[in-house]
Amino acid sequence: MAKDVDLSSREWLDLVFEGKNKDFGAYEIRNDSAKRHNKSVLYTIIGIVAVAALAFAYTSINQYLTEQRLKQERLEQERIRQKLEKEEPEQEKKDIPLPPPEKKVIPEEEVQKTVKLTEYKVVADKEVKEIIELIDKETLQDAKADTKTQEGHAPTAESLKLDNTPEPTKIDPEKTTTPDKPEKPEPKPESNEVFKSAATMPSFPGGNGALMSYINKHIKYPQSAQDNNIQGKVVVQFVVEKDGSIGEVKVVRSVDKALDSEAKRVCKSLPKFSPGKNANGDPVRVWYTLPVQFKLQGAN
Repeated sequence: MAKDVDLSSREWLDLVFEGKNKDFGAYEIRNDSAKRHNKSVLYTIIGIVAVAALAFAYTSINQYLTEQRLKQERLEQERIRQKLEKEEPEQEKKDIPLPPPEKKVIPEEEVQKTVKLTEYKVVADKEVKEIIELIDKETLQDAKADTKTQEGHAPTAESLKLDNTPEPTKIDPEKTTTPDKPEKPEPKPESNEVFKSAATMPSFPGGNGALMSYINKHIKYPQSAQDNNIQGKVVVQFVVEKDGSIGEVKVVRSVDKALDSEAKRVCKSLPKFSPGKNANGDPVRVWYTLPVQFKLQGAN
């Protein structure tokens, strides 16, 4: 038998069935075998192409849905940030020094009306003696020193002239008071309060896109969650300190202990933010909310 004989050719079929009944079903089956083979190959190729097309379409649709989900999350994060910015920041109360009390100027006419005038009355010598006894000793000595009288005679009303002019008030330098000066307000102690919002919210270097890229690059899906097919969104809050570093980290919406721990770990590893600032431009401590999505590949 020649090696170059094509077993599927018409000549080989005629050679096999030479002198035999070709109306037998085997001849027809062998005669149509080439067509059946070609159809089988064609259908196989079509099936492979269809499977490949379906796989490509599934991958494209899955990628599109993933992009839409990330876009929706970014829009949600932006909406939350804008809502927090619209809230009025808490303003610190400033101590306003009270104005000094106004000094009332009393007109001279009213002053003169209030001055008590000393009444002078001429009395007899006997009455003068009684008056002198009632005067304080020191005042009497001063009056006697200034009044010259003759011995054996009681001082008369004319010789005893008491100075009714009020003595000038002596000013004690120690008791002298100076007008009150407005005291300088003491500097307020540095506040460690953590605000839910600020006039300028903290921001990640490079924006939200850089923040999401950092999370996707450094997140590690816990093996226990993968084995149990656990997925979901963990919402984390952390404090952005005045220097931009990450302070306290807490989970406000939990999914699984392993996923919660991984989300907290990634948030603690974040580099420094641009810190939040109040209306005066001073840095303040601010809470920052960040959703972390865990999703298994191929999961709906």
